[in-house]
Amino acid sequence: MHGDWENVALLSFDALRADHLGCYGYERDTSPVLDELAEECLRFENAYSASSHTREAVPAILTGEYPDTAIDAKYHLVTETIASDLSNEGFATGGFHSNPFVSRAYGFDRGFAEFDDDLHFGSNKLVALAQRLLDKLRNRHYARADEINKRSISWVESLDDEPFFLWNHYMDTHGPYEPPGEYRERYGRGGVSDKRAQSLYQRAIDDPESITDEERQLLIDCYDAEIAYNDAQVGEFLDELESRGVLEESLLIVTADHGDAFGEHDYYEHPRYLHDEITKVPLFVRPPGGADGDVVSTPVSTLDVAATIGDAVGVDREYVGASLFDVSGNRSVFQQARGEDEHAHVRRYAVRSESGVCFCKRDTETGSLEFGDCSDRSLREELEAHVDERIRAENGGASGDDSEVDEEIDRRLSALGYKE
Repeated sequence: MHGDWENVALLSFDALRADHLGCYGYERDTSPVLDELAEECLRFENAYSASSHTREAVPAILTGEYPDTAIDAKYHLVTETIASDLSNEGFATGGFHSNPFVSRAYGFDRGFAEFDDDLHFGSNKLVALAQRLLDKLRNRHYARADEINKRSISWVESLDDEPFFLWNHYMDTHGPYEPPGEYRERYGRGGVSDKRAQSLYQRAIDDPESITDEERQLLIDCYDAEIAYNDAQVGEFLDELESRGVLEESLLIVTADHGDAFGEHDYYEHPRYLHDEITKVPLFVRPPGGADGDVVSTPVSTLDVAATIGDAVGVDREYVGASLFDVSGNRSVFQQARGEDEHAHVRRYAVRSESGVCFCKRDTETGSLEFGDCSDRSLREELEAHVDERIRAENGGASGDDSEVDEEIDRRLSALGYKE
């Protein structure tokens, strides 16, 4: 084990864009806890998700591999996770979240001894019905941050001084934006009912041109209020770790799987494009005892998270990314996103460096490669070479049958705006 780094805690947020946090220049006071935490961390000014949506972004975080090899054609995880690596090194491993796309139904419990994905389904219909009642009573289809905290802290307390790897993934900043309690009126827009929030969010996805300026601002107000709630809950979680003497013995990494859009490119939510608003994410790393609040401008990727943890612990495995403690210079990071539905044959790619950005898309049926905006010729050449490499590596194999869980998964996904 590396030095005094007894534990690793990875906190990730669903759909949290960097530029809505104070430490990334946002004018609203949405994130006092994270802003203060950033002063004890290495903070990465130009951090990008490996993809723009959960099904490809979370696999990259957990495995340190590009999505095209981390998951199969049906988005099932097919590679080892950092939890597997740390389990092999003697760590207790626990994961806590409530996003159906990264549940055990898709193999994301791989490497986790304790895995609470807030889903119960399969052969026990009574359990599934009980969960459906619970969802109805709490008026949402995911567990709030305070519940994720309770579950994960309870697990930490159950450990007998074992080193641990803990992953908490928070759903609160994902739409529909339904800020709880006191946060509903945080930005002076008046209380918005959950029904209206759900309806507006779904319309923004289905018919973005219909969203007025006032409605757009209302969506942003509710989103920011969710950030403020989640930020306060992270503070509660860190206080719990600190009171147990755990925080100072832990490597802490904070990031997001992707961002969220508010009409900047004529869409909302996070469809499968690679623009800044849905791929530029917060990323902080706090070693035990804290850091000096240094800000790193070198472009980095969420692929670097697993490499950072693996390097810190001394895992004997090669990762695509690099340790965030070692990155420097003019570095390029790459992104990808599969199309879906009628665009399932499309693959989108981007490269980002200090010199700019370049986009392209590939048609898997014809093999054609079409470039979009490119800052300079060298980036285009670099991206073209990367795409050639990914074509050779892409995992397009068949996956297992998930028909038993489809109904329960679909119910949750529909409530989150993923399905009509």
